[in-house]
Amino acid sequence: MNRKLLPCLLALSVAGLATTAHATTLRMSHFWPDGSGINQEIFQAWADTIEEQSGGELSVENYPSQTLTQADAAYQGVVNGISDIAITAQGYTAGRFPLSQIVELPGVSDTASQGACILQGLYDDGYLESEYDDTKVLFMFTTGPGYLHTTDTDIQSPDDLAGLRIRRPTAVAGQMLENLGAQPVGMPAPDIYTSLQRGVVDGLSFPWEGMKVFRLNELASYHTQVPFYSLIFVATMSQRSFDGLSEAQQAVIEDNMGMAWSEIAGGVFDGLDEAGKAEAEEAGHTIRVIDNPLEHDDWAEPLKAGIETYLDELEERGIDNAREVYQAAMDARDNCPAQR
Repeated sequence: MNRKLLPCLLALSVAGLATTAHATTLRMSHFWPDGSGINQEIFQAWADTIEEQSGGELSVENYPSQTLTQADAAYQGVVNGISDIAITAQGYTAGRFPLSQIVELPGVSDTASQGACILQGLYDDGYLESEYDDTKVLFMFTTGPGYLHTTDTDIQSPDDLAGLRIRRPTAVAGQMLENLGAQPVGMPAPDIYTSLQRGVVDGLSFPWEGMKVFRLNELASYHTQVPFYSLIFVATMSQRSFDGLSEAQQAVIEDNMGMAWSEIAGGVFDGLDEAGKAEAEEAGHTIRVIDNPLEHDDWAEPLKAGIETYLDELEERGIDNAREVYQAAMDARDNCPAQR
């Protein structure tokens, strides 16, 4: 070998090792199916953006379908370092995010886009920050309104819920269902299909998006559009993992946080809501639409009672700003249109 070339080759080799040493892989965990539009159009799209903008210095390994952490343990998994990033429903960790879950109450949002805007806006304005002081929040979003879907029962009034075993997404929605005479059953979304199939539950409260993503329109033939909740989600990162990145890598992450990705997620969920309802319509299912439910003769009282009960409970727990946050969420509707 030419002795004059050796120092140059060694220098190039060292430079190559330095580049490799600074490259970092982040593990991302969530419960949505791999082939779902939510995974592909939100989470994988975010992962691809991070890799592209970092010039390959960051890569994100996507673990869908609870393959890294279970849905109800995903947030704690980030705190404990099992995953670097997790996307999960706050309601899966009961009582941990009480102010955030105000956005789940009936009447706060009419669509996923509006809900995402309201939730992210409340966080950005400092109303919710303290609930996430053990992780680094990337962005937040919501489903559209969660309606009632059953296998055999045509629910036309609250009385028709009596005795039905209904999968509830959160404790807040569960309490409303219980007040209406139903038997709320808690379980993560991926378990619903088998539970419906085996008759463990008679139905569920879910957005149209979820009916499509989790193939539940195959089993539930009756649908009543009365909003019990909008499920909220957080995409968050281990603070330790973030602190371990270089300044340039941190900048890429921070450039992909906040409202821009909330809006992307809201748009994806809105599209899936439309597709989920269309799927049920094409299958000839029975769909009951309750217009203006908070003013409806049969449904207004239990829905409003559920809102008041939740806010009262937060105040009893010493959360004195619960009604302030609720009012801020309702005020935000004016700046967060139902469709973006």
